[in-house]
Amino acid sequence: MRCFGCLLGFLLLAGICRAGEEMRTWTDAQGRKIEARMSGLDGDQVLLELKDGRKIPYPLAKLSADDAHFARHFESASASDEVAEQVINFDSEWPDRIKFGKDPEISIVSEDADRKKFIYESSNYRYHCDVRLSNSVVRGFALMFEATHLFCRSLPLALDGGKKTDGKLEIRLFEQYDEYIAAGGMQGSAGVFIGGRALVLVPLDSLGVRKVGSGYMLDRDKSSKTLPHELTHQLTPRPYFAKGSMGWFTEGIAEYVAVTPYRSGAFSVRGNHKDIIDYTTAYGSKNTGGRALGENIQIDDLKKFMLQDYGDFLQYPQINYGCSLLITYYFLQMDGDGDAKRIKSFLKALRAGKTDEDAIAVLLDGRSYEQLGEEISKAWGKRGISLTFGAR
Repeated sequence: MRCFGCLLGFLLLAGICRAGEEMRTWTDAQGRKIEARMSGLDGDQVLLELKDGRKIPYPLAKLSADDAHFARHFESASASDEVAEQVINFDSEWPDRIKFGKDPEISIVSEDADRKKFIYESSNYRYHCDVRLSNSVVRGFALMFEATHLFCRSLPLALDGGKKTDGKLEIRLFEQYDEYIAAGGMQGSAGVFIGGRALVLVPLDSLGVRKVGSGYMLDRDKSSKTLPHELTHQLTPRPYFAKGSMGWFTEGIAEYVAVTPYRSGAFSVRGNHKDIIDYTTAYGSKNTGGRALGENIQIDDLKKFMLQDYGDFLQYPQINYGCSLLITYYFLQMDGDGDAKRIKSFLKALRAGKTDEDAIAVLLDGRSYEQLGEEISKAWGKRGISLTFGAR
């Protein structure tokens, strides 16, 4: 394994970079930088393509937190999608409430105590765990996974992504947090979507699963906004991760799903704007977590915000995630006649291959960025939030 410093030295000798807009600066945990293109993930390593086309594996754990997060959410352009199912539902009604009321159909695929490999399945998911879990525990947390799946599929935004293996979306569960980190989890996180592997990693504690005696029990009152957020990423189709959408929309829609009130297999969609305001401006409903941006929010000009590189987006996660939620909600519920018409056209354009400013032009629909910014500011001003665009 080459060290990052060796890679840096090699790049200085590598000559002119091959053409490609994906070439970016990567920083390791010690602050050292190189220019390389990401070509994919291989287990817990990112494959960096150097200027001469050579590919070098580098451990995710040794990257800076921002670049490791970027890598985990990156989907290789050469990766093939085995789409879960096609749900082109732009003409459907916006849901008021989503409840998964069916049997999640829990089954035991295999239990191998010697190898610490235990595999369980529900209707749409396969859970790989390193400890044995009872049927009741799996059934308890599977309800949240299946309800999130139903919620995303029910939104009239054609969230029909997700790569299935033998008919199931893949989840890996870890008893020990350090094992979760070693597998690619992000320090301090409650779960993460690994885009290159179409996989969600989750520490059991995030699900409310804890060891009691020789077995495990589920705390049904423990909630986590992180998990619906990451599951939404898993269900987001690849075209929506294009430049012009990746960042403000991909994180905005994941935040939208995560912040919508959830309890016992049901998401209460109608009236979730109050929860969105509480989450963005303060610490969420009942202090369950939020971005705490206050009621006077100022960010860069709208064009720069919507078109920024995802790596730049991650530099300021609190304000960028919070504002992405506000802007996404505006397009879903406030723009025009409140029918999400323009954002649906935007998503259709992404699916048709448009990206960057060509795709954003569909969303602008004849408006300038300045005019759109004024409309967003006015709409949120009526809800008690001063959201302005300009130099911070």
